[in-house]
This record gives sequence, structure tokens and C-alpha cells, in this order.
Amino acid sequence: MPTSAPTRDLDPRLLRAFVAVAEELHFTRAAARLYVAQQALSRDVRRLERELGAELFVRTTRQVTLTPDGERLLPYARRMLQTQEELLAAFGQARPLLVDLNSPGLSTGREVLHRARRLAPDQELMARYESGLTHAAAEVLAGRLDASFGRFAGLPAALRAGLGHQPVRYEPMAILLPEGDPLARLPEVPLEALAGRAVYAGAGNPRTPEWTDLAHRLFEGRGIEVAAPVPLAVGEEEFQRVMGRSAVPVLAVVGFPAMPGTVVRPLVAPVPLSPVSLVWRKGLIHPALDALRQAAVQAAAENGWFRRPGEGWIPDSDAAVMYVQN
Repeated sequence: MPTSAPTRDLDPRLLRAFVAVAEELHFTRAAARLYVAQQALSRDVRRLERELGAELFVRTTRQVTLTPDGERLLPYARRMLQTQEELLAAFGQARPLLVDLNSPGLSTGREVLHRARRLAPDQELMARYESGLTHAAAEVLAGRLDASFGRFAGLPAALRAGLGHQPVRYEPMAILLPEGDPLARLPEVPLEALAGRAVYAGAGNPRTPEWTDLAHRLFEGRGIEVAAPVPLAVGEEEFQRVMGRSAVPVLAVVGFPAMPGTVVRPLVAPVPLSPVSLVWRKGLIHPALDALRQAAVQAAAENGWFRRPGEGWIPDSDAAVMYVQN
């Protein structure tokens, strides 16, 4: 009587190691992404190659590239890992949902996250701070984050194609001024009062080009310049130190906390609005994402986040995107 061939099972850990290296094309970065030792990651990749009987990567001292077999495996591995996440989520064993809030000083994402935690107390929603949607969106697509907040219309088309989004808020914009600035005495700052001045809006920061682009659109035709790049400051303390030395106004939103020696004043005439969306990876299934989306709807309704003042300003491209529901 003939015997059947033995069944082979692939450990999901091996596929996760393979996908991380395939996306990073760098073993050290992939190991850091998975919080494992590089030797353990290399061992898992070699084991997967033995079990499949195929070489998946070409490794040299300068670079790592996928072989044709590696290219062929990648979509299957991603689908298998996604299926595993869906299965675990269906039985209440979902991994933590990693939610980027951009900056500790911004209130919109923080309020939505806190509401989501109350709606889904059995789920773990972990905050991250990536300081800019363009950078965070790339991390979402790579699987290192699950969701973020920011200006969806300001993302490159290649990033938007892989993302879902849900409009959350039209957030009034403001100006951060040194206490000694003449405009700091005003309760509100008309945009025309900034004519002839340079305002910092993240120019040169690779994490925040969507914000700099919004500033260019707002300042165009008003005689306001986007300030030249300053040394990239990562973290609240470094940002305060660098901006304190430059002493230039900083484009912000009304909920942004003032730094030592500064004041925050709303911008008016017109009232510029920063469009905020919740953004996630298309195809992501996670019970905490459902809670996050529901929390965004609740917060917007209770706080009137979609009300636009009569003098409200927003680029046409953003206004169109903010009406799209996914």
C-alpha cells in the first residue's frame, strides 16, 4: 500500500523573518524591526531556505537582493501572515495596534486613541510618535506601524495607493511666536500681518513634506515665505532648543502647546484649516482598528470637527479628499 508524502508545515516566524528582510533588504534593519538578534534572524532565513529548497536572497558585503524564488515567495508570505492576523483577531488574540500620533503635543490623534481604548478595553492600542505623515505612511505600508493621522492629500500617489483613509477633522491653524514678537500681543493674528516675514513650516524635514506643501499653498500670493531649513531636530526637547535659537514664527495648529518663551495665536482672515485623516494600510483587519475608526467618528461629531468657519481656507485638492469615505 503506498504511503503519502509527509506533510510540511511552515513556521510563521520564518515567513515573518523573510518578509522583514525582503522589505528592508538589510539584515540589521530587519532584525531591529522584529526586535530579534541579527544572528537569530539569519538563522531563521537559512532554515526557511532549507525547508523550501530554494535560495531566497543574494547576500554580498554591500547589499542584499531577492532572488527570483524570493520574489515569487514574497506575495504568498504576505498573504499567509495577513491570514494569520485575521485568524487571531477573530478569536480575540490580536497583536497590539501601533498608532502613530505624529507628536506628543498634538491633540486630535490623542483624543481619538483615548476614545478607542475606552471602546475596546480588551484590545491593546500602542502610541507611537513618528513626527510627520509622509514618514509614518511609509512605515504603515512596511508593516512597522498600523495607523497614523495627518494630511492624506499631501502624500505622494504611490503611498496613497496602498492606504485607506477616513476624514477626521478640519483643524484650525495657528502661529507660534516668541513672547517678544509684536504680533504676540494680538489675541489673533491676521495672515496679512505675516507679509514680508519667513515662517518655519518644516522645510527640509523628510518626515513632513505634506505640512511644508500645505504652508506653501497657504502663503502663496500673501507675501509670506517658508523659512529655510534648520538642523533636523528629533524629539520635543531638541525641537524647542533649535526653534528657540532661530526665533522665527512657526506654523502650527491651535492645539499645539506653547514652548517656553513662546505663545500660540490662532490665524485668521482667512482661518486656515489643516485637514486631518486617519490613515491605515489597505487590507488591515484588526478589531482595534474598528474601534479607532468608530472613535474618530464620535470625536468629530461631539467636537464639531467638520464645521468650517465662513472664512475657512483649505486647498481644493484637500477639500475633495476630505469628502471621500473609505
